[in-house]
Amino acid sequence: MLRQAMLALSKSRRAERLVTTSPLTAGVVERYVAGDVAAVVRDLTRGGLLVTVAHLGEEVAGESRAEEAVRGYLALLDLLPTGADVSVKLTALGLRLSQQLALGHAAEICAAAASRGMTVTLDAEEHDTVPGLHAVHAALRREHPDVGVVVQAYLPDSLDRCEKLGGARVRLCKGAYTAPGAYKRPIDIDRSFVRCLKVLMAGTAYPMVATHDPRLLRIASTLAVLEGRDQSGYELQMLYGVRPGEQARQAQLGARMRVYVPYGDEWYPYLVRRLAERPANLAFFLRSLVSRR
Repeated sequence: MLRQAMLALSKSRRAERLVTTSPLTAGVVERYVAGDVAAVVRDLTRGGLLVTVAHLGEEVAGESRAEEAVRGYLALLDLLPTGADVSVKLTALGLRLSQQLALGHAAEICAAAASRGMTVTLDAEEHDTVPGLHAVHAALRREHPDVGVVVQAYLPDSLDRCEKLGGARVRLCKGAYTAPGAYKRPIDIDRSFVRCLKVLMAGTAYPMVATHDPRLLRIASTLAVLEGRDQSGYELQMLYGVRPGEQARQAQLGARMRVYVPYGDEWYPYLVRRLAERPANLAFFLRSLVSRR
């Protein structure tokens, strides 16, 4: 119930106005959304962490806005170090206007990233964009085999998706949207996550395990050992500002620990969806509000 309510709030313009104009939230948001993205990335990488950077914003209304988004991603690449990853939302590149348009724009970003020693991951969005997401990903892999894609465990077809992604970089997350027929109970989403994780660890994909859940992190580590993967054979991913101490600890233990760093002005839908994805994230955020008062 809480998750559904939070997801509904993420689409509420009224709630967005109230939250984004509140003096309480201005400082808190900086803990979870990068202001000076170059400085944030520099600090994280100095601490032995990897990064994937996401520009917040989606659903462009026309081709000119999609082209503007491409220019923004290309400019972002100039701020990032070798080895960084960029998370790209295809609707920002015009997916809802034309799949071919989004493919062309994504290919341009992938080529620019590759020339700088960086990678691109296609981010997850609403359930109706998933077929287009995977179609674009499959097409991109012909020229850019290291382009990654996100699979959301809350979707019933997630296991089938994982089974078809041999050799790919796959970010597995629980999911932060709603969909008809999707798993709703946390236990069902967790079970789906583990089923997908088993397939990825046993196969030829490169798993990117995106979770803050201690139990799922332990399961990932155990499966990696059972399947003969060392720490270079998969990575962990966590959100900027959430469990930073654990992120540092994992890096110190030798894990490939990548931090998802969002930046940009359109932070409200992102932040509320993250709170909905895992109730514990809401506790982190509320504690942050209290500590700012």
